[in-house]
Amino acid sequence: MKIRMFQIDAFTKKVFGGNPAAVCILDKWLKETKMQSIAAENNLAETAFIVPNGKKYEIKWFTPTVEVALCGHATLAAAHVLYKYYGVPYPTIKFASHLSGELTVTKKKKKLVLNFPSDKLQIVNAPQNLIKSIGLEPTEVLRGKTDYLLIYKSQSDIEKITPDFSLLRTIDARGIIISAPGLDVDFVSRFFAPQVGINEDPVTGSAHTSLIPYWSKKLNKTVLKARQLSVRKGNLSCKYLGERVAIAGNAVTYLNGIIKV
Repeated sequence: MKIRMFQIDAFTKKVFGGNPAAVCILDKWLKETKMQSIAAENNLAETAFIVPNGKKYEIKWFTPTVEVALCGHATLAAAHVLYKYYGVPYPTIKFASHLSGELTVTKKKKKLVLNFPSDKLQIVNAPQNLIKSIGLEPTEVLRGKTDYLLIYKSQSDIEKITPDFSLLRTIDARGIIISAPGLDVDFVSRFFAPQVGINEDPVTGSAHTSLIPYWSKKLNKTVLKARQLSVRKGNLSCKYLGERVAIAGNAVTYLNGIIKV
């Protein structure tokens, strides 16, 4: 079987920046074990699989080890592929996820804008080993649907953190977001997810479904600029819409080819 596959760098204007994602275009769904094997072979943070269904596109995301409920950068990458290589004529693409419902991506000038559900956060006590694994005491600890969010005082705090990934892997969560006010953006963050096979994700769209509601309320503004401080770095334009969030960014193609499975 031959499958057309693309590798896209999302949330960046240049190759080798942002977050790389693979996008596989399918006629019909493969077995989950086959998709997981492809994702493991790609060894990227996420591989998105797309199946056309009328004017919508069904979508699933896999890390090298598991299927995940939501992935922002791979959805942005999928929209980039559909617009650039498949000639989608309408300004908004509708994706249907069996785990996260309807998601949309709208083409606005040179950017693609994700529209995702807002996460609901609660202040919690840090579980055993969480702070120890991060190595720095936060000012707040919150929990959303799948992730913990740890808040710090400054961008320098975020930059200097070096987690103990073997200990972090024991925390019962998809991942850990750390965040603080930014020097030249509204907020900065990093995202760690050794539980799903990704020690540090370069740019995490889904984490911003938690970050945008938090910082919108904290800063009393609905339009925000964000930066994820991984080695590759990524810039995101964000808007809080109440029950939804809008996350905008660029994407560029690194690879366009055929895989044989």
